[in-house]
Amino acid sequence: MRIAYGILSILMLLFMAVQYNDPDGLLWMAIYAVPALWCGMAALWRQCFGQRMVRLALWCSLAFSAAGVVYFWPLVPGFWRKSVWYDVENAREGMGMMIVLAVLVFVLHAATTERGNAA
Repeated sequence: MRIAYGILSILMLLFMAVQYNDPDGLLWMAIYAVPALWCGMAALWRQCFGQRMVRLALWCSLAFSAAGVVYFWPLVPGFWRKSVWYDVENAREGMGMMIVLAVLVFVLHAATTERGNAA
């Protein structure tokens, strides 16, 4: 699992890198930095999830990303089609938030299994 978390962390860092020419690139770099950090922690420092404050911070990250999915949800019909998301910024942003939420849910697995090991 460490390898999977490491790959996801690198993938999120790559998502950050491609935001350099976006008008709101700094916002999206910060958004993608959150799951990159959590995946890095799951890969390299998994025992930190045994601490209550770390788990609380993860749950807050999950809540904010879920709110981001609702806020950025693409209203364009068929947003998952390449012909739509390739041209519509709103569709790409909504799908980006969905990816962030999915990665954080995956990290939640590390937090819950580590909590079970710590207890």
